[in-house]
Order: sequence, then structure tokens, then C-alpha cells
Amino acid sequence: MKLQKIGLIFFIIFCVITLLIIAKGIILPLILAIFLWFIIKEIRDFMDKAEWIKTKIPRAIKTAIASIVILFIIGFISNLIISNVQDLYNEAPKYQENLEKVATQIETKFGLNIGENINNFIVDIDLTSIGKNLLDSFSELFSSAFMILLYLIFILMEETSFLNKLKAIYEKPNEFEDVNKLLIEIDKSLSKYISIKTLLSLITAVSSFAVIKLIGIDFAFFWAACIFILNFIPSIGSLIATLFPAIMALVQYGGTDFTPFILVVLFVGIIQLLVGNFLEPKMMGNSLNISSLVVILSLSVWGAIWGIIGMILSVPITVMMILIFSKIKGTKDVAILLSEKGIIKSNLD
Repeated sequence: MKLQKIGLIFFIIFCVITLLIIAKGIILPLILAIFLWFIIKEIRDFMDKAEWIKTKIPRAIKTAIASIVILFIIGFISNLIISNVQDLYNEAPKYQENLEKVATQIETKFGLNIGENINNFIVDIDLTSIGKNLLDSFSELFSSAFMILLYLIFILMEETSFLNKLKAIYEKPNEFEDVNKLLIEIDKSLSKYISIKTLLSLITAVSSFAVIKLIGIDFAFFWAACIFILNFIPSIGSLIATLFPAIMALVQYGGTDFTPFILVVLFVGIIQLLVGNFLEPKMMGNSLNISSLVVILSLSVWGAIWGIIGMILSVPITVMMILIFSKIKGTKDVAILLSEKGIIKSNLD
């Protein structure tokens, strides 16, 4: 009986993962729309801290203002990123030449097989192809913008009547209270994570932009935007975010001057260290209640399913899974295994 249960669980997991991969084009825009809705809700809640706004301005107007602000910021930043990527693509042949110079420098300095191998690896890099792939990736993402916007509109329309529907489904007061409490807990956990992570990523990106610009590295805004996005990826995101502008510094100067490369690694690395190891734990605390091993595993699993966006969403999805599993008798053990210290606690306490 136990083997049958385990077999059924694995079969369900297989079916769910298959569905997530096949229906990526439908599910991913919906999840991104929910992510945007959380940010809009946070802005709206922030506006409500002013008593006159809370009492005098209708909810619909506050939602509209928050939505317009978010969409304007996304549109403005997107245009700048696409412009930077286009320029990077156009300048790729020049950087390709500099890259080959770096390879020659390495070969001259080392004069060993290791230098030869690195040289061959660098020569094989086609920056023009990488630039084209970047453009294609951004084009694919923005082609889903209409679906994301459509989902977002319907989510905003549905949020006012959602509780009434929930009451109609769960007619018994205690059942409704349990479900409503779970939704509030998920909302509080995810809202806190998204708002704090967004703020910290913004601080890291702005600080890194100032450093990269002062050092004189090309496409500073693009690298800052990459740092902002990659900082949502736990553990490895900050490392990759530091390497990108550092490699650009190396390529830009063709191996003739290693000072910019060292400065970028040093100062951008220090910013990542201060924010990731000191500021983030202080602001975030241990409210997420996720095991470090589970963070890495979820990063790998969701990255394999949905790529970079899956990596970014891995922590919020895992938080939701722990909270939901902890409320279901048959899956509470799973929630305990996924948690940080094996203790399931409410964020409402």
C-alpha cells in the first residue's frame, strides 16, 4: 500500500512538471501578472498609510495610479534595456577583436596548456551570436506582454469579488476562516519577500551603476538592469551579476589594462556582499522559513522547468508550497522537511 502511495505521488509530480513545461506559454504570463499584482497591491497599501488617501480616494483610482506607475517604469526601463542590447549587438565585432587580444595575452603570459585551453575557449565565443540571442530573448519576453497585461486586468477586476466567491464555496464559517487565514498568510509572506527583495535589488543595482559608470565601463545601465534582475535569483544570482560587468571590463580594454576589471570585481563584489550578507538578513529575517538546501534544489528544479524566470520565482513558489502543505494533514510532513528548522509557524502570530 505504501509503495502504491509513493508511486502515485511520483506519477502526480511527473504529470504536474510535464504540464508546467507544456503550458509554459499560458502559465508563466499568469504568474508574472500575479507578481505585478503583488507590487501594485504593495504600492496601494503604502498609499493607504496616509489617512486622507485611505478615506478620500477610491480603491479603483489608487489601483489605477499604482498600475500606471508600474507600467510606465517597466516600459521606460524596457526601452533602455533594448536600446543597450541593440548597441551591444552593433559593437560586438569590436569586442570580439578585443576578446581575441585577451586570449593572446593569456597565451603569452601562461605559455602552458591551460593558457592554450583558455585561449581556445575565448576564441570560440561568438559575441555577435550572444548579442542576437539576447535580442531574441527580450523580444520573446515582450511578445508575452499583452497576455501578462490581460491577465493583470482580470486579476484586478476579480480581487474585489474574490472573498464573496470564497464565502459561497465554503459555507461553514470555520472552513472559510481557515482558507482565508491561509490566503492572508501567503499574501503577507510573499508581499514581504517581493517588496524587500525589490528594494534591495534596486539599492544594489543603483550602487553598482554608479560604480560601473565611474570606472567607465560601456553599457552601465544594461549591466545595472542585469544586476537588478539577477539579484532575485538566490545564491548564484549575485555572483553572476558581478561577473557580467567584470568580463565586459576585460573585453572593453582588450587585456591592455586590468585595472577596470579588478575595480569592478572589488567594488561591485563589496556591494553584493554588504547587501546580501548584512542588509538582506537584517530586513528579511527568517520569516520565509525555508531550508538553504531546499532553496538550491528549488532553484535547480524551477530553472530547469522555466529557465531564468523560473529561478527568479523559485523562492516565492516554494514559500507558497510550504504554507499550503502545512495546512493539509497528508502533506504536513513535506512542509516540515522543506522548512528551515522543521518548525511550521504562522506569519500572522
